[in-house]
Amino acid sequence: MNVQFKKGVLDLCVLSMLKGSDQYGYELANTLSELIQISDGTVYPILRKLATDGMVTTYLQESTSGPPRKYYRLTGLGTKTLAVLLQEWLAFSSSVTKIVGGEEQ
Repeated sequence: MNVQFKKGVLDLCVLSMLKGSDQYGYELANTLSELIQISDGTVYPILRKLATDGMVTTYLQESTSGPPRKYYRLTGLGTKTLAVLLQEWLAFSSSVTKIVGGEEQ
């Protein structure tokens, strides 16, 4: 898949994944890498940026299989940003589908 396509939606994907439940970094990275073929290392800079921007918070939780894991939780700002990004994505993807001659869903 075209790398530029992926870059534009990774924040949206990460925020969407956190909407349902808190997740730790490796869990997020693993799921994303399976679904849209990105390297695990791509996710961590995005998580740091989202934390710096106040869209996620982090906390450590003990793990039975190793060191404590850093979990990420969506903040109120992250929830609002997700809603805006999702609306923008749906409008954009619908327009692109029309342009390339596909069926609008």
